Formats: sequence, structure tokens, C-alpha cells
Amino acid sequence: MFDTFESVLADITERLTRAGKKRKEPMHTPVVVTGDADARVMVLREFDAEAFTLRFHTDTRAPKVEVIDADPRMAVLFYDKDAKVQIRVRGRGKVLRDAPVTDAAWEAGDNFARRCYLGDGPGTSSATPTSGLPPEFEGVEPTAEQVAVGRPNFSVLLVELEEIDWFYLAHTGHVRALFTREGEEWNGRWVSP
Repeated sequence: MFDTFESVLADITERLTRAGKKRKEPMHTPVVVTGDADARVMVLREFDAEAFTLRFHTDTRAPKVEVIDADPRMAVLFYDKDAKVQIRVRGRGKVLRDAPVTDAAWEAGDNFARRCYLGDGPGTSSATPTSGLPPEFEGVEPTAEQVAVGRPNFSVLLVELEEIDWFYLAHTGHVRALFTREGEEWNGRWVSP
């Protein structure tokens, strides 16, 4: 039962940790919102339970990168329909182009994933439906040498959480808790759903 702040924070940590590791987890593909109120679904690559950060991958040429560089405010919405748990977070994003975490994430990816950074940048216009990939890589896994030229287009988006809104839908009565970060501590309060 979720009747203490500790149990709620443990639930948040467990769900987000699993979501960053397992693609079939319901919270693996949350909705990410930038400061210009634009929203998109992204793949959660990792949740750092000590730093309370979310890691995503992005194309450096994507329009959202310029938005985040200018205004780092971000929100992320997670939902697990079966568990009836919604987690909304707010924080500050930063795009890491040439950091150790970026290099490690690039190296950990396979060539099929890395080939996405070889083609046209996100939002590039086309006269026909397109994946944006160079034709020679449509449905083909490139070599490590071929994908290397895409590395400058690859970045890590790191979101440092500042607020968490946890909401549990229950037929006996919904439960909601809000948390704000004070240094390394999370201060919680119960609120009406």
C-alpha cells in the first residue's frame, strides 16, 4: 500500500529504473515536453536513481535541441495503464554533445541504431515519404566505419528532476503525492487528486 512518502519514492524509483532497462515496460516510452510546449514520445534509456536524472538520446540537429539550449525547462509524462500509476516530472534538460556519457552511449549502441544519425536531420523536408536514411542503409546494417560519420549528430539529453507528481488511480480512492527537490533530499506532501 502506498501510505508513506518512502513507499511512493520507492515505487517511482523502481518503475523508472525498470523503464530505462526494459523496452516492454509501459513507462519505457514517455511523453517528453520542452519549454516551447512541444511534446513527443521518446525512449527512456536510463534512470539514475542516485542523481534522479533521466537519459534520452537525440539527434543534435533536432529542433528541440535548440529549444532546450535556450530554455532548459522540461516535463516528462509516464503512465502504466495496468498498474494505474501516472508519474509526471519537471526538471532541467541539457544536451550533452561531447561528454563521457555521450561517448559511452554511442559505443553501447548497435549499428542499426547508430545509422539513424547518418541521414537527414529531423524535420528535413522531402517531396516523398522518407526515413531520412541514405538509400544504401535502408534495411541494412552499416559497418562501424560507415556509422562513425554520424557521431557528431548524436547527443545525450539528460533531464535532472526537480519535481515529481505521482498519481495512483484506485477504485477505493485515488492517491496523489507531490515531491520537490531540496538539494539531495525529496520533500513530499499528499494532495487531493
